[in-house]
Amino acid sequence: MCRVYDVKREGYYSWKRRGISYRSYEDETLYDEILAIFNRSGKVYGSPKITEAMKAQGYKISKKRVARIMRENGLVARRTKIYRRLPGLCRFIAQVPNRTLNLHAEELNKVWVGDITYLKLNDEWRYLAVVMDKCSRKIVGWSLSAKRDAKLTWKAMKQALGNRKPPRGLIFHTDRGIEYRAFEFAERLGKRGITQSMNRPRRMNDNAFMESFFANFKSERIHRRKVFTCEKVLRGVITDYIGFYNNRRLHSSIGYLPPVEYERRMV
Repeated sequence: MCRVYDVKREGYYSWKRRGISYRSYEDETLYDEILAIFNRSGKVYGSPKITEAMKAQGYKISKKRVARIMRENGLVARRTKIYRRLPGLCRFIAQVPNRTLNLHAEELNKVWVGDITYLKLNDEWRYLAVVMDKCSRKIVGWSLSAKRDAKLTWKAMKQALGNRKPPRGLIFHTDRGIEYRAFEFAERLGKRGITQSMNRPRRMNDNAFMESFFANFKSERIHRRKVFTCEKVLRGVITDYIGFYNNRRLHSSIGYLPPVEYERRMV
């Protein structure tokens, strides 16, 4: 074998006597912790988030080393793809402008964002409306319904208002869906001192935070299950994920902290 691989016999026996290197032994120990964090995240964390989670536990480790150990052991995070939805051809004249273009949400309850997504239940659709605080990325309200209408969006907003009780002057940003442009919905916002803001026509990225949340939610939870047979199970998955998202999921845009911890440090 030494002749085949062009290795000196003395060198081979010297390597065999040395045994496993300290760094290799250390990699095995680190792998155990990396695997534990990876599994706790629902197998959705990549090397950047795992690195930050380990640093928070006192490990001195680089993202490059974590990535190498994950690659060598076949740990691959579920990847998110943001799909462009096709709600219509946007033929309506913009009546509500985008009031968040040059506005940085540096305080809680100053800018909220909302959106709706489709979820399959057997051969039917369910519609999920969500409200997020743009500053902390925390989900503050949500609602699920078989109908996509203003009642759905208001129910999510009503839950958010009950949870947060924001001061007057809050800006609520959404896409240009009819559920948000409905007179009933707009009137209720106005009575509570909430100012509406909407995407510019054909500008999906104007509401990028919500698009990103839904993409992550579907990638990390929905796409794993081919079929939901009852609404109770679907609601359970939504409730579980939002709890994970708010309390445990690390967010690179807020310093690799969960939204709840980020808000706690702001107080």
